[in-house]
Amino acid sequence: MSLADWVPPPLPPHSVMEGRYVRLEPLSHAHIPDLWEAHAGQGQVWHYIPAGPFETEAALGAWVDQVRILPDPLQFAVRMEDGRLGGTLSLLRIAPAAGSIEVGYIVFTPRLQKTREATEAIYLTIKWAFEAGYRRFEWKCDAGNLPSRRAAQRFGLSYEGIFRQAAVVKGRNRDTAWFAAIDAEWPALKEAFEAWLDPANFDAQGQQVRALADLTATVLVARDPGL
Repeated sequence: MSLADWVPPPLPPHSVMEGRYVRLEPLSHAHIPDLWEAHAGQGQVWHYIPAGPFETEAALGAWVDQVRILPDPLQFAVRMEDGRLGGTLSLLRIAPAAGSIEVGYIVFTPRLQKTREATEAIYLTIKWAFEAGYRRFEWKCDAGNLPSRRAAQRFGLSYEGIFRQAAVVKGRNRDTAWFAAIDAEWPALKEAFEAWLDPANFDAQGQQVRALADLTATVLVARDPGL
């Protein structure tokens, strides 16, 4: 497949991504108090993350001030529909020359997990990447993190295998599960996400009518056999 006419995409901008239910805001020092409030008593959400958990607001703040200035990972705070912060995520391993980008370092607190906002937060990163011209969108996680593996597949990212003994994180071995979508799959993915996020897809109690996994199933070229 010739790429003679392909132009490498730009680096992601340090700017807000706005959705129907959620805003991704470039992580800043001003987010520290609200993030500390969101993470209070929720240390378990850092289990698979190289950093954290943090015992004090000052410790969390030091981490925020360290990572907020980095271009890769490019960190965002996730502002929910009610105005509160629900956690953070990042775009990382940004490789314009290859047209590849990853979403990761996802630290969602229980208030954000399993919500429309959480799904839209991931969708906004996928949407930005493919509309900017990236060819490949990746998701990688600890192979022992089955909720993350289920989420990747639900989002329509195809399973690509396990990299054994890929890293050591917090004194533990990490086998890494790989998932990805490519640009040819983007039109079908966009249609699936937009259908799921449509307010008409939720009843008066906020329960989904159609599951996203059903809408993205036809996009998958390989399913995770470990689920």
